[in-house]
Amino acid sequence: MVGKLIAKSVANIREGRMQKLLAASTALSAPALALEIYLEHYKGSFGDKWMWTPLWLTPPLTAAGIAGVVSPKAARTVLPLFGALYALDGLIGIYTHVRGIEKRPGGFHETQYNLVMGPPLLAPGSLAMVGGMGVLAGIMKRER
Repeated sequence: MVGKLIAKSVANIREGRMQKLLAASTALSAPALALEIYLEHYKGSFGDKWMWTPLWLTPPLTAAGIAGVVSPKAARTVLPLFGALYALDGLIGIYTHVRGIEKRPGGFHETQYNLVMGPPLLAPGSLAMVGGMGVLAGIMKRER
């Protein structure tokens, strides 16, 4: 039973049929990531308006991911749209985190300290990856 399921999944992946898998992965990853983001941005007192954007984008991305599992049309339209917004927000986040490190006392002259104590430099990249899964789901074939 489990062996058959694994074999079927591997066959679907080899054929490029991963739409529902990527949609489900996006829908499940975004809320967990949002919780982590909330906790980290809470530590930063939400000092920048951009700190709220990943939290605002998570519910529609999660809903689009769930819709993408159920509907091929949603997986081709709504999910890539919100996935692209989430990924773009991640890229903006990388920029704002670099700026946040630069603004700390000593900036990049105290790189080791500010990388450890400042905003996590590449953490927003996880938004880009989760959003990218949603975008990728839109161009993949549907599982059989």
